[in-house]
Amino acid sequence: MTEHLYYHDSELRQFHSRVAAIASSDALKIALDHRAFYPASGGQPGDRGELRGAGGARAAVLDVEEDADGVIWHRLEGVPAGAFVVGAEVEGEIDWGRRFDHMQQHSGQHLLSAVLLRECGAPTVSFHLGQESATIDLDRPALDAATLRRVEEAANWIIAEDRPVRIRAVEREEAEALLASGALRKLPERGGPMRLIDIDNCDLNACGGTHVRSTGQIGGLLLRGVERVRGGLRLGFVCGLRAARAAASDFAVLQTLSAQLSAASAELPAAAARMQAEVKELRKQVRAAQDELADREAQSLAVQDAGGPFVVAQVLEGRGADFARRVASRLSAQAPRCLAILGVVEDGRGRLVMARGAEVDAHCGQRLRAALASVGGRGGGSPTMAEGECPPDQVRAVLSAAVQV
Repeated sequence: MTEHLYYHDSELRQFHSRVAAIASSDALKIALDHRAFYPASGGQPGDRGELRGAGGARAAVLDVEEDADGVIWHRLEGVPAGAFVVGAEVEGEIDWGRRFDHMQQHSGQHLLSAVLLRECGAPTVSFHLGQESATIDLDRPALDAATLRRVEEAANWIIAEDRPVRIRAVEREEAEALLASGALRKLPERGGPMRLIDIDNCDLNACGGTHVRSTGQIGGLLLRGVERVRGGLRLGFVCGLRAARAAASDFAVLQTLSAQLSAASAELPAAAARMQAEVKELRKQVRAAQDELADREAQSLAVQDAGGPFVVAQVLEGRGADFARRVASRLSAQAPRCLAILGVVEDGRGRLVMARGAEVDAHCGQRLRAALASVGGRGGGSPTMAEGECPPDQVRAVLSAAVQV
């Protein structure tokens, strides 16, 4: 039976073992009889590192997974020919930086989940440890900002107190009794002995993952956002070095914004609010100016009205599709006998807009679609208004085709 060395010592970095099985002839996946590499499980990714064999053979451990039969497979890269055979002795070395980071995040999750349950009755449903951040899903529809700040501060007080984190092994019956009494936060359905992670006077939880020796090693916890997911909440957080890096990144952003807005960090919200108000007013003024310009453009094009039906087919140089839409709409309203077909080139694409006056017998959607099809473009719309796209050098060809349809 494989011995899980990390169950007893999460800080074990090097170990000796023997190859217990090989999944394929090229030895890209092997199983060991003593194992310190953690397999992906419970929201925590698998370990990485290196295996060394006889004669100086070395292979990188890229991932560790447990199959349906409970066999732990180490996926290798760069395996020298014949380096690993069943029964051969190997030395393993854990990627300690990655392992300790995962220990900080996982122990931080236990602590955070316990504080959330204690402070606001929000039980944790699931945990995911990503490359940049970690998340927990909560069975709670909402938590306000003040509550989240209180939870974050409470968790960091426990980290600062450097409380012991112990590993306990108990039989199933004792674990069930602890669960019934409320001392144990949750218990998996599987039978047999239970491995419990005990954060002193804070949390007791069944878990097979790797953890720190004391809360001080978590190194600080920083909440990173909250979003609603399937009727609950997803809370993002980082611990230890991740928290330090995130705080440094946030500070750099604040410094940049402070310089750009000529405001101290504490004044940034007010400065941003003023800027938003100014942008809103400027957009309002721009819309009014565009409406006035579109009205004038429509009036200049409507001079072709000689009392009978007429077509306006024109490229609006230096304009965008939104302006063409405004002009076409106003032109069709001002001149009931007009069929307007306007083209522009915007963002490297040809854009066409067609609109008809109330007295014009034409289906804009069908007519523009047919004209665009002649050059490989696409578009369509209603009887009164249509839009489409084509290659930029084909805009005038579409205008000509639309007039002749």
